[in-house]
Amino acid sequence: MELVWFLVIGAVSGWLAGQLWKGSGFGLIGNIIAGIIGSFVGGWIAGKLGIGGGGLLWQILVSAGGAWVVLFLISLVKKA
Repeated sequence: MELVWFLVIGAVSGWLAGQLWKGSGFGLIGNIIAGIIGSFVGGWIAGKLGIGGGGLLWQILVSAGGAWVVLFLISLVKKA
């Protein structure tokens, strides 16, 4: 069941980051994948900064922040 929640949170956060990233991101599937990867990135960044929290909203915000970082890095690679 934790895997399902992880995928749902990644999908929602990827969608949210896609909406924030120039209004479109990389399409629905690309944003979902970015959200799932962003869950790892956001969790790692939050851990390094010593920021902790709990709850579903906190997890979505941290994952969306991580997904935004992932979308930013992908856009840098695409431009090069």
